[in-house]
Amino acid sequence: MTFGFAPSSAASLSTSASAASASRLLEPAEWAAAGIPLLRNPREVVSGLHTRHHPRAATAIVAVLDPEERLLASASFTRRPAPADGWMFRNALLDQLRRVIPHDLRRRTPVRTAVLLYCREGDARWTEEDGAWMWGLRDACTLHGLRCGAYITLTSDGWQVLGEGRGGRRPNSDSTPEPFGISDVPPPSPRTGGAMSDVLRRAAAR
Repeated sequence: MTFGFAPSSAASLSTSASAASASRLLEPAEWAAAGIPLLRNPREVVSGLHTRHHPRAATAIVAVLDPEERLLASASFTRRPAPADGWMFRNALLDQLRRVIPHDLRRRTPVRTAVLLYCREGDARWTEEDGAWMWGLRDACTLHGLRCGAYITLTSDGWQVLGEGRGGRRPNSDSTPEPFGISDVPPPSPRTGGAMSDVLRRAAAR
């Protein structure tokens, strides 16, 4: 006769949840193979979003660009301290997109592109958190009728377009936002969401 302990249902659920969360991320090779459109002038896009939103660590900025890479709308929000999960990130991004711009689901082919700039600590190397943001951005774009665009990290080392190998030292997470030129058109007022915990509570209530 043998004796032992059967795994508890709570432990089984925790293991299943961890496995599901791990599957909701994209590796760099998968992202590179997805045909993400290249930004013609990534530094201009990054500088514009940095000036509009003044991001600090754990700030995500989702922006929608027209075919000429002009900014149509953008929103920023703070990621709450929690394990990285692409499904949660997808819901948070989708919630912000719905706030700032109508969907394009009636179009046969998307014409507007969503890009994501995430300000975080650490260096520019890919992390599982980045993979979860990539998964969330791709899924949110599909559900909102947009093309999935670049995923950009902003750290103290500078900015980096993951999957493209392009980046720069400025702006970075510690730099002062560059002022808009006198001849520039005044930027639209940024739409800033609350903490992601509030976003997730609203998503769970649906």
